[in-house]
Amino acid sequence: MDSSSISSTAASFVTLKFRCFDPTYAYSATPNHRRSFVTSSRSLTPCATNSNGSMATTENSERKIITGEAGYVLEDVPHFSDYISDLPTYPNPLQDNPSYSVVKQHFVDVDDSVAQNIVVHQDSPRGRHFRRVGPREKVYFESDDVHACIVTCGGLCPGLNTVIREIVCGLYYMYGVHKVLGIEGGYRGFYARNTIPLTPKIVNGIHKRGGTILGTSRGGHDTSKIVDSIQDRGINQVYVLGGDGTQKGASAIFEEIRRRGLKVAVAGIPKTIDNDIPIIDKSFGFDTAVEEAQRAISAAHVEAESFENGIGVVKLMGRYSGFIAMYATIASRDVDCCLIPESPFYLEGPGGLFEYIEKRLKENGHMVIVIAEGAGQELLSEIMHTMDQQDASGNKLLQDVGLWISQKIRDHFGKKRKMTINLKYIDPTYMIRAVPSNASDNVYCTLLAHSAIHGAMAGYTGFTVGPVNGRHAYIPFYRITERQNRVVITDRMWARLLSSTNQPSFLDPKKVKQSKEEGKLDTQLFNHAPKILNN
Repeated sequence: MDSSSISSTAASFVTLKFRCFDPTYAYSATPNHRRSFVTSSRSLTPCATNSNGSMATTENSERKIITGEAGYVLEDVPHFSDYISDLPTYPNPLQDNPSYSVVKQHFVDVDDSVAQNIVVHQDSPRGRHFRRVGPREKVYFESDDVHACIVTCGGLCPGLNTVIREIVCGLYYMYGVHKVLGIEGGYRGFYARNTIPLTPKIVNGIHKRGGTILGTSRGGHDTSKIVDSIQDRGINQVYVLGGDGTQKGASAIFEEIRRRGLKVAVAGIPKTIDNDIPIIDKSFGFDTAVEEAQRAISAAHVEAESFENGIGVVKLMGRYSGFIAMYATIASRDVDCCLIPESPFYLEGPGGLFEYIEKRLKENGHMVIVIAEGAGQELLSEIMHTMDQQDASGNKLLQDVGLWISQKIRDHFGKKRKMTINLKYIDPTYMIRAVPSNASDNVYCTLLAHSAIHGAMAGYTGFTVGPVNGRHAYIPFYRITERQNRVVITDRMWARLLSSTNQPSFLDPKKVKQSKEEGKLDTQLFNHAPKILNN
């Protein structure tokens, strides 16, 4: 929500008094914090599945905004008390849990929030915040009444089984919840597949395995059927693991549940191996993916330096965002060129990729290229004409840029330049996706799972969890799904990569000159040309 939208709703703000531990009112101990529900036409949430398999949208999403002094803005998440009145609350069982007896502060203060931006100037407003995660003193479920379910959707990612395990064990050991179901095969499993009863004994060792024990799928989202199934089974907590498309589906489920007035908490745990979910610091499985990518890069480097004019090409994940390729390149120090979707490149001519390859081969005798799967797709689309094709999740179908660029390199140097090259192409994509999560991701998955549990038990719903500047927070679905996180190549991290590989920007100087002559600053163009602009 932009500042103009916030200011336009000022007339609807109501001054509320403080009532301890009632999330309807507990926003501030001062009368200067104001609360508003804003219906946004910009926030589109999927509602049902059309005949062609794609999800329809609705524009009824409300944004819950609280403002305070000095430009403080809290983008809050929905709560049961927003649409169900007179709900009873219960003491949090954690206060009697032996594991938490040594904790000095059992519960998170109701006013705690996490700042989205932590680098500010002296006179900067306090800015946007999100509600801090953690256990609350009062909960909205009795342990015996909780009937939870877990569903995994979309592609595989290291850490899925760890999150499943920690949700089951967290509910069981922290809150005494014994009824947890696993939904098989993604969203369509709600109405077309069996369920799996989950207990700590069943999930005990699954974190050591890759994939997901529940199975997964793309598409299959039918909001009405899913919520009907939730009602029929008596489920009152839904934990959804998936990427931005899955979180849009979870948002639609929440909207339908709220429309029906059901006491069902919907909690999202964002999953994307590409790290392309915004707001949060990173997604689970990313560290494992970068670590595993090192093996492929090391193999490519060994192959390349063992042959005259050896070239190793490694294709990594990154449909729209090149984070894995960028971090793996910086970590390895064996990479001579990194190509990502955010930074367009061209092959022939001065400053092109072929010229750089020839230069590196003459200098070092070998070269390693890392390319993200979404890089160079505009070059392939001119030949393949496949830019508009999509998979069941609505993602653009991509051509294999690794095979394409490998063949282009062979053709150029073998036929045009008459140079003998030895090129080896490695695609470790499915090997990386299928491995179990490493130690760092296992810890991270535990924090995500516990954060989601605490939120659902406290009556929050329609949220996703994740770290914001190192502190975990509850984030409204619309903030997770409104855009994708991408590498900013005018940022210092991309500059660090360029200084490591010494590669050029690959931006066509003619386009830069033409844009300057026309007096038009093409943001997309110049965002991809930090070197040229700064000269």
